[in-house]
Amino acid sequence: MVPEVAAEDLISVLSENGIADKAVDPNLSNADLLNLYRLMVFNRVLDERMVKLQRQGRIGFYIGSVGEEATVMGSAFALQPQDWIFPSYREAGAAFLRGFPLRAFLCQLMGNREDLTKGRQMPNHFSARPYNIVSISSPVGTQLPQAVGAAMAARYRGDDSISLAYFGDGTSSEGDFHVALNFAGVYKAPVIFVCRNNQWAISVPLNKQTASATIAIKAKAYGIDGVRVDGNDLPAVYQVTAAAAAKARSGGGATLIEAVTYRLSGHSTSDDPRVYRPEDEVAQWKGKDPILRFRLYLEKKGIWTTDEDAELFRRVDADIVTTLKEVEAIPSPPAESLFDDVYAQVPPHLAEQQASLWAAQKEDH
Repeated sequence: MVPEVAAEDLISVLSENGIADKAVDPNLSNADLLNLYRLMVFNRVLDERMVKLQRQGRIGFYIGSVGEEATVMGSAFALQPQDWIFPSYREAGAAFLRGFPLRAFLCQLMGNREDLTKGRQMPNHFSARPYNIVSISSPVGTQLPQAVGAAMAARYRGDDSISLAYFGDGTSSEGDFHVALNFAGVYKAPVIFVCRNNQWAISVPLNKQTASATIAIKAKAYGIDGVRVDGNDLPAVYQVTAAAAAKARSGGGATLIEAVTYRLSGHSTSDDPRVYRPEDEVAQWKGKDPILRFRLYLEKKGIWTTDEDAELFRRVDADIVTTLKEVEAIPSPPAESLFDDVYAQVPPHLAEQQASLWAAQKEDH
């Protein structure tokens, strides 16, 4: 159980060198711990390789979660398969945890013929209906009221699914944040709000984003619970999210979780954080790397070794490279797919444009 704490207190299980507080350790099975670690490493290696891919001009854009893997994996693992996830930009790890294939993810980045969104979304804006992962939206914060609506719909249907919405600290300044929390508070919606407080909303630091002592304390104004957790501590994130999920599922209403973490890389491949962020701050947070901390925890439990770790990184990178070669060989979507999924029956003006396109294609050939 999560102890009763004030919204300004920080819940943790692991020390920075991987020593667990046995009194609050959720004691996940060794199999689950190893699977979560492998997923974190996979996510890290994938992010680093995709940034290189963008720099080589092979994809147009990328936004990763380097340094925030424990927040994503720990919270997503606390859910049940029927629960809905409303991601922001950095939660590809939650999709992978649920079984979303690497090939499908890479196809979306490429916008090729196998892309489930048919090349109509910018990179990193994937969706996965079989895994209850809702499409990412570019406008910041729109996923929050959507998550509340889905949670309320589940209640009306009488099923026990809940919704979890991810967002960054900068999103707490958006109107959607306040609308969503207010509605969730009034109607006790079965929803969890997970704020990845990574200290920077692109180039705006947290202390210029809000005058509140914490993000979690904002929950009080809306009559919901707020909890602040060490976002680089996977067992702690899992523990508070599991408690919030159980509460939501039993009719206890919403929870705002502030996961205190850090974005170790740029906001995206369009950003150079060296322009606005002090290097000593980055160095300090690198020492709190969630993957390093979790690995030390596993080693202290006697279920992981340095040799196994090196082999895991090597194998993951090789698998990504192999899948990437396959995906890059897939052609672009056919031009006629422009007219798919718009109308049940194609109206005359689009039919005319469609015929014009086909005629132009015949002339080109």
